[in-house]
Amino acid sequence: MTSKVTYKGELRTTCLHLRSNNEFVTDAPVDNNGLGQAFSPTDTVATGLASCMLTMMGIKARDLEVDLAGSTAEVTKHMEANPRRISKIEVKMEFPANVSEKHRKILENTANTCPVHYSLHPDIEKIIEFNWVK
Repeated sequence: MTSKVTYKGELRTTCLHLRSNNEFVTDAPVDNNGLGQAFSPTDTVATGLASCMLTMMGIKARDLEVDLAGSTAEVTKHMEANPRRISKIEVKMEFPANVSEKHRKILENTANTCPVHYSLHPDIEKIIEFNWVK
């Protein structure tokens, strides 16, 4: 088993990672009857895409002896109704400018083939922007 999710009432859950005992809270968003005081479940999906991409890039960067520390990703999630679902995820990433063009291509390909990217439904539009500027 990977995790245990407990419904706390008031449209809130706690999510426990069993191996590490780390925990995070989810809350229903304001536009869906919630208080919006924590990540919503769909926020965690969209954010998971960026986290997975950066993690996979970090693994590859280590192999290439490239330092990506301090890189960031800004995530914007778009929702649709009928049925309520994620329709689009935008990820704007910023990386150090001192990475060679060859390594940039390798790292971008690695990001675009991360497990979360492959796991998302193909109807979810994914707009990924790589900026090598820091």
